[in-house]
Amino acid sequence: MSDTPARWRFFRAGGFDQVRLETAQELAQIGELDQKLWVALACPVAGLEFDPKTLAWIDSDGDGFVRAPELIEAVNWACQRLQNIDVLAQKLNGVARSAIRSDDELGAQIMVAAQAVISAQSPPDEVLSVDAIATAMTIQRDKELAAWQKAGEGVRVLQENTESAYAALVAVREKIDDWMTRCDLAAFDSRACDLMSGAPEVWAGLAAQSLTAQTAGIAEMPLAAIRTTPELPLSGGLNPAWSERMGDFQSQVLTPLLGERSSLSLADWRALQALWQPYEAWLAAKPQASELLQGLQTLEKLARYVRDLMELANNFVAFKNFYARQGKAIFQAGTLYLDGRACELCLSVADSAKHAALASLSNMFLAYLDCSRGAEKRSIVAVFTAGDADQLMVGRNGIFYDRQGRDWNATIVKMLAQPISLRQAFWSPYQRLGRLISTQLQKMAATRAQAADAQLAQAASMGGTKTPAAKPATAFDVGKFAGIFAAIGLALGALGTALAATLSGLLSLPWWKLPLVLAALVLLISGPSMVMAWFKLRSRHLGPILDANGWAVNARARINIPFGTSLTQRAVLPDNAERSLVDPYAEKQPPWEIYGGLAVVALVLAWWLL
Repeated sequence: MSDTPARWRFFRAGGFDQVRLETAQELAQIGELDQKLWVALACPVAGLEFDPKTLAWIDSDGDGFVRAPELIEAVNWACQRLQNIDVLAQKLNGVARSAIRSDDELGAQIMVAAQAVISAQSPPDEVLSVDAIATAMTIQRDKELAAWQKAGEGVRVLQENTESAYAALVAVREKIDDWMTRCDLAAFDSRACDLMSGAPEVWAGLAAQSLTAQTAGIAEMPLAAIRTTPELPLSGGLNPAWSERMGDFQSQVLTPLLGERSSLSLADWRALQALWQPYEAWLAAKPQASELLQGLQTLEKLARYVRDLMELANNFVAFKNFYARQGKAIFQAGTLYLDGRACELCLSVADSAKHAALASLSNMFLAYLDCSRGAEKRSIVAVFTAGDADQLMVGRNGIFYDRQGRDWNATIVKMLAQPISLRQAFWSPYQRLGRLISTQLQKMAATRAQAADAQLAQAASMGGTKTPAAKPATAFDVGKFAGIFAAIGLALGALGTALAATLSGLLSLPWWKLPLVLAALVLLISGPSMVMAWFKLRSRHLGPILDANGWAVNARARINIPFGTSLTQRAVLPDNAERSLVDPYAEKQPPWEIYGGLAVVALVLAWWLL
């Protein structure tokens, strides 16, 4: 590694500066970069579109997260094991043999392993790929185990049932040894019988409880009542916490080897253990990984680092893959197609409710979906950043394509609504007004329909009965109806006066001011909604969505309006496509062109006459 101080280059994306990592030298010096300038300081090992085995190698403490110091340590280790670090930026599928450092003990071990991989290849390749190394490891591991496995064929006590029987023996061995020893002590001194069966206070504590076989404390009691003769009963009298395991021991070990027994004597127990001694000695002789196998494992680690470290750094130290739109970021799980849109910002989630609690702070429209593909299930969150939310609702179905190109059925199960676009904000007041008018009209129609149904039902019920005597007609109240008509007239007059005044005011303006007045009216209605949406769209950021998945995002990774629009693609006809506007089933539309023309003529005449 060079001792020359790093000369960093940055690019602006997402509203903040990000370091440019393009050369191996830049990658090798990330430990010198102030971590306040890193985009992320930690990421989870699971749930990413990245090789989990590479992340597991980097996660040196095995806590399920890759942190900045661990990434720096991995880069430093790779640079120390390479004599030519340029391969870190060459996007190879492994490590070139000529780039491996071999002037120390570990390097020599890796080089021997590299030669073994090359010898197994046909034709040999200078670049040792991760897959080729994995294949060589499998072959070497099988080779080393073959002799040991062959030796074990003669010590398998119960042939194909040996493994399960041995597990049943191990499960009760310590408890049987404990009981036999207690019985030996009781035979030595009969006073030990009661003491070895359990202290009185323990029995008193158990007696005060509602007991089951799983009650705490029962399993710690002796396997059976202590006696001076070590003859363990098998058909009854066993500790209930151990009865199931003892049943497995009897059916899988004792009966097949010694025959049916109602009890187990000390002699039988010793003979039984002697039968298993050769098998246990064989297990203890299982060979450890040879030096060659250890070298192959280290070579695989180096090959993975050469292949993956640069990509990981550009999804960790910087979000280049995401903001430069050069492929997908490692947190992007795939693409959701729904409502005529393709959402590219989709993330895997383990717990939708827990994720939504923090992700709501992102100020983005989030839809949580349950996905299924046969018996496979998964959950994702899709971010809608273009279009509108008119047709987005819980229960809508779409198709999700994962990063491997597999298609999943996807159903919206939860939404966190936020403004999606300025276009949606502009039309939302008119849409709300339209929905309000539509709702009121439907309520009025429903009320009238219910009244009509009630009258019909009343007439039908009276049809077969005697017609009642006609009620005397109510006298016409002239004063009452005169007051009603007067009120209606006043209301219509006030409305007409207001409209006339508005129209007179508009017509008194010069013709070129009319569009400005109309524009001002539109802004008065849509302006507040658009201003609020604009502020929210400008404050959208990626951090809470990733933090809810276990990331530690260290920057205000904004999703501005132009960039957000690129993350959600709307349906567009292909270039050079033919389009016919003739729809034989289209509803007849009112001649708005004629109405508009007449309105313009009327306005011009009124302005000319006035």
